Amino acid sequence: MDNLNIGNFILYMVALIFSLSVHEAMHAWMSDRFGDDLARHQGRVSINPVTHVDPIGTLLFPAISFFTGAPLLGWARPTPVNPLRWRNKRVANFWVSIAGVIGNFTIAIVVGIVILVLFHASAIGFVPDPRSYVGLVAANPDSPIMEGVAKLLQSFFVMNVGLGVFNLLPIPPLDGSKILSSILPESFTPAIEALEQYGFILLFVAVFTGILGVVFRFVIPLAWNTLLLGVY
Repeated sequence: MDNLNIGNFILYMVALIFSLSVHEAMHAWMSDRFGDDLARHQGRVSINPVTHVDPIGTLLFPAISFFTGAPLLGWARPTPVNPLRWRNKRVANFWVSIAGVIGNFTIAIVVGIVILVLFHASAIGFVPDPRSYVGLVAANPDSPIMEGVAKLLQSFFVMNVGLGVFNLLPIPPLDGSKILSSILPESFTPAIEALEQYGFILLFVAVFTGILGVVFRFVIPLAWNTLLLGVY
């Protein structure tokens, strides 16, 4: 295991842990805004990773994915919420559910802007990358600091686009299923609740049959190509 691989792994984990922490903190903050202070009292309205990291979902599974090339299936500790304390439950359910996704897409947008600024300052460049479609490299190959910055930005951009899209999928227990339940008429609620007992099975099927890979092979290049419109 070479030093370069270890270095890339560290940058990858920094991006993942921070991105998952923001995702969960956004859920907690939005739930608190609608009157439920359960997560706030547990210290979850914070991007401190200690409050969000799950040893298996945040550390072990992502490490296995990075070093083996297996599909990434990771998670943080779920944010506790008490819907009985929400004001306007259906509206609260929508915004609390989508808050984490908004957090991830916001990070992706901010990182995208930083990438464009550094590119136009001739500090970084774009190269093909078999794992993420586009890779970032330092414009000066003799600058290890800028090379690390480029790899970190690449990880942040891909990670947050991926997390945002992944969590929008309408498969329980992902946020997309809760967003859908808050939009559809209440007559659909029993069907969605019945689906929840098979949610993890459906999720594993989507991951390990390659269905999820097809989604990402469309979404990630689309995100990069959208960003590259600011380059050419």
